[in-house]
Amino acid sequence: MSESERGSEVVADQRLFFLLQRAAHRLRTVADRRCTAAAGVTTAQLGALFAVRDRPGGTQRELARTLGLRESAVTALVARLTAAGFVVRRAHPREHRAVTLELTDEGGAALRAAQPEIDRFNAELRALLGGQGFARTSAALDRLAHWDAE
Repeated sequence: MSESERGSEVVADQRLFFLLQRAAHRLRTVADRRCTAAAGVTTAQLGALFAVRDRPGGTQRELARTLGLRESAVTALVARLTAAGFVVRRAHPREHRAVTLELTDEGGAALRAAQPEIDRFNAELRALLGGQGFARTSAALDRLAHWDAE
């Protein structure tokens, strides 16, 4: 490989990272706007609501691990969800300092209200990427999300 080809590859690699960040920002901005309009919640809040729904009685620490966030960020997120009436905290049955999280009826309603928007968003992405492209992109992004680069 020539020096110029290596240089082009480095630029392409740097450009890929930039494009991933830019695409993530754009997707989050559009999805947040749509989900907030449809259900009054952001995509970060939806992620937490889905996780709490899928694991009722889980702790904030478990939620942080599931979402890949710091516990301090999840504490603030849960506080907002609790204030909105979407989640309720309960005393943990065995750990005196821990609380468990349960989805409320209002939280379930928010998930149901957001679902058509989530479906529409995914349909638009499938149309943009093509069926196989959508599946390959989803698989690649899942690998990146769980990549241990350390």
